[in-house]
Amino acid sequence: MRYVLGFDGGGTKTECVLMDAAGKIVARSFSGPSNPYRVGVESATREIEKASDLCLQEAEAGAGARRDAVAAIGAGLAGTGNPELKEGMRASLAAAFPGATVSVFTDLEAALAAAGEGPVIVLVAGTGSAAIGRNSRGQIWRTGGQGPRLGDDGSAFDIGSRAVARAMGEQERLGRNSTLGSKILEELGYASWQELRERATSDPDSVFPLVFPIVASLADAEDTAARQVLLQAASELSSLVNAVAEHSGQGREEIRIVKMGGMVGRCAFFDVQLDAALKRILPQAQIGSLQMSPAEAAARAARH
Repeated sequence: MRYVLGFDGGGTKTECVLMDAAGKIVARSFSGPSNPYRVGVESATREIEKASDLCLQEAEAGAGARRDAVAAIGAGLAGTGNPELKEGMRASLAAAFPGATVSVFTDLEAALAAAGEGPVIVLVAGTGSAAIGRNSRGQIWRTGGQGPRLGDDGSAFDIGSRAVARAMGEQERLGRNSTLGSKILEELGYASWQELRERATSDPDSVFPLVFPIVASLADAEDTAARQVLLQAASELSSLVNAVAEHSGQGREEIRIVKMGGMVGRCAFFDVQLDAALKRILPQAQIGSLQMSPAEAAARAARH
């Protein structure tokens, strides 16, 4: 039997689906980050191979299938808005899966396909942040997703950076750690702010995104500092949606907003505040979820 593999890869994890010739999902797996902008083409390819091998092991009623049974690959990957990285990933995957037709999309393109037909805006709130929308004429606009050096406002990376800066400032001002500061150091296993600072300077991706779950937990426990950090993030994410709505001419129309990413559903306080922020800029919006996973959408695009 011939198969299609679909991937949704970001800065934290990679989801893989294995689709059979009839278009049925027969296996699903997860591995580490595969955003080539953050981890490099070689590392991203390794994680994709790892996820695909897990899926292929489940094929043929558990008997397993070989890589040469893969006819096509659709990979929706963060970081591939850069043409050089996109081609690098396509070539690397083609070498890893000889004989397969390889299609590489941005994670936003895969997410938009997963949102279904018609006018819609997809908000990505994960390690990075971005928004992409399609109007009734099929025209597409996007904003954000440029990486932490150029933006990603409201993302987990941004939240972690702001929370650390706030906690360090409180320690300097008060001469002791706040609840937020104590939790960050304790949960991440750092003995001092100097140790954390050195690690964040050399490898910020190994520090800042990991702070988001700590902030989320404290916010649900009614910590004021954590809630203020998340309120700012909700406002910044809603601004991304507003920018897409204005450019696409849908700012005053009914529109469907789809939220996705690792930050969604992780914190009750944040979910409520994000929905409220979105409703303030687009009062008539219907806020919902994807019709399928981006990995499945990528597989279906590659299949057709």
